[in-house]
Amino acid sequence: MISTLAGKFLPPVILQKCATMKQLKQIHAHFITAGLLDSNVFLLGRLFAFCADTDSGDLDYAHLVFTQIRSPDIFFVNTIIRGYSTSPTPTKSIQFYTHLLRSRQAPDLYTFPFVLKACTQLSDVWQGETIHGQAIKFGFSSYVYVGNALIHMYGFCGHVETARQLFDGISERDVVSWNSMISVYAKLGDAREARSLFDAMPERNVISWSAMIACYVQQGSSKDALNIFSQMQADKVMPHKSTLVSVLSACAHLGALEQGKWVHAFVGSNGMKLSVVLGTALIDMYSKCGCVDLALKIFHEMHEKNLLAWTTMIKGLAMHGRGHEAVNLFTDMLALGIEPDDIAFIGALSACTHAGLVAEGRQYFEMMSTVYNVSPKIEHYGCMVDLLARVGQLDEAREMVETMPMCPDSLIWGALLAGCKFHGNVELAESVAKHLIQLEPENCGVYVLLANIYAASGRHGDARKLREKMKTKRLMKTPGCSVIEINGTIHQFLVGDTSHPQIKKIQAMWEGIG
Repeated sequence: MISTLAGKFLPPVILQKCATMKQLKQIHAHFITAGLLDSNVFLLGRLFAFCADTDSGDLDYAHLVFTQIRSPDIFFVNTIIRGYSTSPTPTKSIQFYTHLLRSRQAPDLYTFPFVLKACTQLSDVWQGETIHGQAIKFGFSSYVYVGNALIHMYGFCGHVETARQLFDGISERDVVSWNSMISVYAKLGDAREARSLFDAMPERNVISWSAMIACYVQQGSSKDALNIFSQMQADKVMPHKSTLVSVLSACAHLGALEQGKWVHAFVGSNGMKLSVVLGTALIDMYSKCGCVDLALKIFHEMHEKNLLAWTTMIKGLAMHGRGHEAVNLFTDMLALGIEPDDIAFIGALSACTHAGLVAEGRQYFEMMSTVYNVSPKIEHYGCMVDLLARVGQLDEAREMVETMPMCPDSLIWGALLAGCKFHGNVELAESVAKHLIQLEPENCGVYVLLANIYAASGRHGDARKLREKMKTKRLMKTPGCSVIEINGTIHQFLVGDTSHPQIKKIQAMWEGIG
């Protein structure tokens, strides 16, 4: 009797104790030998679900187990479809669904959301429309669970109007319905529609708030993102790590150091593990807010670092003029066997530019294609032109601009023009300015820079003519902008702008100082 009970209840307990796939495979082999799996459907289901989990499992092993199940029911089919739907090979999810139909086994309510998720991963709206039709045929299209998946699929495949029609057609929406539609608008950067839905929601959860914050960050409306985050805190909604990553991005964009520090403290006080994504967001925030040493401290404390974390720290050091440290960090990254991508090389070349390391810059630019098979993009050429122009090697910089395989943009010509100003090369500056004016005829900065070059070389008459030409063309300088953070609130000031709610007090204070 005891052995029978042990045979019935011990295997599930052992499965729960398995911490790795290696342990589970060993236990699985033992159960097969002992004949414990054949008749124990519950045990087999637990085993299979564990294997098909995309975070901790092994989908190839799950596939092997699936092939050994006699007449797998819809639970097993749904489990394998779900596993592959979020895997690097979502096509297999659709293949299992097709096999299900061919075997004349009917899908159920939970089949369609999983296979529609695979269509979303593949951006395959044609396949999604086919599955939508089958959901109608089997009578499941009116279920909110399926409707939400359809909204997500159509929206993220670019068919926003269809997604909105489905959303409007759901008679009893749940919070997932609203979140799905908001996420679609957020992905498009349509903050207006997203906010309209957000404000109309009967109830919100952390995903709702996070989607709205991410939408504002994506659109560049960082101040609005922080305002929404403040409302979220007032509603006592606990943010996810993904929420905090978006908030840190907004802080980095605005230079809101105190708000960023608050997020950092929040992570620590709530026992959140510093994931690679969250750690990298903190590094980026501290770097862009001027606290590069704090960024370095977090970088060195991170137990796990990916390429993005290294690249962010390298770029952070470079932007603060610590080019030698950035280059050393790039060297350390290569020594660890981490292969750089095109963005990492931009960070390394930018570091060389700030430190004036011409030899190293040339070496990195060459090794991109010869060692790492990374084709230089216009940004890499821009870094090299900037580097050469800064150190006075203007002829080589010009030759690179003229021979690069793509048309130089205004940033590249601008870097060369800045080098001409610094080193007093008026003749080349005039030639470069012509190219810039052709690209951006309304950019007054080109005229101002060239006028300053004329003035510095003693050609005051030419400088005066150029400024008169600006007046004739009615070219106006872009107004300067200042941003300051006080007690976690961001205040923005433009030249000549009087829209600040405390502008009278500010002007009175300014007159008092004067």
